[in-house]
Amino acid sequence: MTGAIIQALLSHWRRHWLQLATLLIGIALATGLWSAVQAINAEARASYQQANDQLALGLFDELRDPSGPIPVERYVALRRAGWQVAAVLEGPLQISGRTVQVMGVDMVAYPALPAVTQIEQSETPPDPADMLTAPGRLLAAPDLAQVLRGQSGLPPILTSDTVPPDLILTDIGAAETLLDKSGQISRMIVLPDQPLGVPPLSEIAPELERIAASAQLDAASLTDSFHLNLTAFGLLSFAVGLFIVHGTVGLAFAQRRAMIRTLRALGVSMRRLIWVIMAELTALALIGGTLGLILGFFLAGALLPDVAATLRGLYGAPVDGQMSLQPQWALAGLAMALAGTMFASGHALYRLARMPLLTGSGVQAWRGSALGQRSAGLIGLALIGGGFGIGLAFNGLVAGFVMVGGILTGAALTLPYLLSLALSGFHRRARGPIAQWVWADMQAQLPGLSLALMALLLALAANIGVGTMVSSFRLTFVGWLDQRLTSEVYVTATDNQQGQQIAQWLGPQVDAVLPIRSVELIHETGPLFLYGIVDHQTYRDHWPLIASSDDVWDRVLTGEAVLINEQLARRAGLWPGDTLTLNAGQALTVAGVYSDYGNPTGQAIVSMPQLDQIAPGADTRRFGIRLAPERATEVTQALRDQFDLPRRAVVQQAAMKAQSLAIFDKTFVVTSALNVLTLGVAGFAILTSLLTLWTQRLPQVAPVWALGLTRAQLARLEVLRSVLLAALTAVLALPLGLVLAWALLVVINVQAFGWRLPMFLFPADWVYLFVLTLFSAFAAAALPALRLMRLPPADLLKVFANER
Repeated sequence: MTGAIIQALLSHWRRHWLQLATLLIGIALATGLWSAVQAINAEARASYQQANDQLALGLFDELRDPSGPIPVERYVALRRAGWQVAAVLEGPLQISGRTVQVMGVDMVAYPALPAVTQIEQSETPPDPADMLTAPGRLLAAPDLAQVLRGQSGLPPILTSDTVPPDLILTDIGAAETLLDKSGQISRMIVLPDQPLGVPPLSEIAPELERIAASAQLDAASLTDSFHLNLTAFGLLSFAVGLFIVHGTVGLAFAQRRAMIRTLRALGVSMRRLIWVIMAELTALALIGGTLGLILGFFLAGALLPDVAATLRGLYGAPVDGQMSLQPQWALAGLAMALAGTMFASGHALYRLARMPLLTGSGVQAWRGSALGQRSAGLIGLALIGGGFGIGLAFNGLVAGFVMVGGILTGAALTLPYLLSLALSGFHRRARGPIAQWVWADMQAQLPGLSLALMALLLALAANIGVGTMVSSFRLTFVGWLDQRLTSEVYVTATDNQQGQQIAQWLGPQVDAVLPIRSVELIHETGPLFLYGIVDHQTYRDHWPLIASSDDVWDRVLTGEAVLINEQLARRAGLWPGDTLTLNAGQALTVAGVYSDYGNPTGQAIVSMPQLDQIAPGADTRRFGIRLAPERATEVTQALRDQFDLPRRAVVQQAAMKAQSLAIFDKTFVVTSALNVLTLGVAGFAILTSLLTLWTQRLPQVAPVWALGLTRAQLARLEVLRSVLLAALTAVLALPLGLVLAWALLVVINVQAFGWRLPMFLFPADWVYLFVLTLFSAFAAAALPALRLMRLPPADLLKVFANER
């Protein structure tokens, strides 16, 4: 009996192969977009974990000095007192136009690292003395090692595939030379086996703070917000794809009603039918999910390099940009395909289980009523209200996404009712029988197209919302760059001595030489970079303050107060008038808050004498040079020639702005790609709805054809119907997209990254998207309209010969 049921059900797909293809494509698109995002996230997190394993990060407690680098004398004192600690020196290094991280460790005391073990066990291991004595050895990944071998003045290079990308591992002595940080230590790790009776830390080095391994921020923690944003966009794309599945499954069940009624009359129980249909859906979900995984793998491979560049640039996260198939996201993708298919088919299965034996057959009997549209509209309004309520009542990124999800889902549910009201209004105002029939027919066909229009609404809202956010961010970012990058030339010396020479040489030739000095401190909110500034009109005129007290600059430059960036202000809840504690015994009043876009860490600014008091010995290697813009090229070349500086060590303002904007554009490549793909999926949903429903149109169009309208006229009206419904949906999507943009800028962005952006409107983009929507609707309706034009008159006459 079960075999006969399966054959009967499969016969439907043989007759309606286009429906089968639509269903599989819908599952594949939904799964592909979701799994692409999950593959990118999984690959990035695997890279984080691999880097932690390769460098023994997050395994041991650490000792840090809140005021900056630790003197090597402190390390010696701790070792002599019996403390089992290992020193680490870290910092950035410019190599051939790229920034790499140098990590120098005390090779004798530091726990065994995979890279060192691999080198020691190789066929030609180096002499251990060579690793520990000058000039030392540099360990790097194969691609970076090839770049390093082309540089002069570096120690010998050893290749190891167990070193993270863009990182040089070496002994701390060699790192001191490379980074020009003689006698300095970034941090010390506390080894687990400490002897009994060692003096407490407060007696030997009271200025050091011990940070537990569990409290340390790693790349995975810093990038959680970024990956959560990606997941949210992937989930939106997945939901849009499920509309295709829901609509196709619902239509297939409607067309199978006569078959199911016959099987029930032959003695097949409803329970058995439900189980067989669920097994059929499971098989289709696995087939479509597998196709989606293949699509997602290639899509993730295309997007991962840009994501890796963003993560390295924003967070310094070690992501190599290479894609590999990982079982966890592949299995998760299949599970999502299966769960999504069952969820999209749940309503149809429920209605099938409650279908009476003698119910009517056909699509019209399956469709919902106006009462159902009103009920869905009320549920949608409740979801919108609930979403706003949660967003206003709770803080946090998850609450923000719940708010956005409630608003989008509620808007999608209210769409059919709003369209029905609009079509009823147009119908009442229509003049002439053809116009009245067109509006009435559009309202009658609305239930069959509502799911595709919901998908279009969400896709358009996402494009408007995300596009407005990105464009507002870019416009704000360009203005912010104009305020922050005010110096005409920026120069970075190789060491402090050369920095002093450059400042003396430039003094008589330029308007001002502004030192850029900073030190990294430890704060309860995470790393805090403290900068010192000199008293110059440049800062007073251009610095982008978003909140300030009276006489802000006078108070900062006299050492009475401090400026902090917006990220630190929001995380610590500090605003003008509050007190910022920099280290033990050092607290300053916050005089102002400034915008600092693109920076995930906290930052503060004090006067230069105050910086020297808090962190004496901070590097003086970077300078901003103020001079007439027309002299920038001349001075840039003169600096390079006079001090033998590489090109990247002397950069003009325009080049820095161009580089910053290039990094900005790369940051939003993934979201832009997901927007385009989601809109494409929505257009495909309209196409599949029209293709699968077009045969059901014959009973509606045949009488009108018999009354005198030609098939060509009917085809044009079919295209017009699709375009008008898409236009109405686009009009409703505009306010929804603007609400989404507001939520992204004011709620999501603040919780995820710590800064709030102003919202700008871009009507030209809306017009472009509106035209693109109309074109997509026209293209989707073109094929069904062409089939209607070529339909033989005999097929239309058969409508009157059959009972409908």
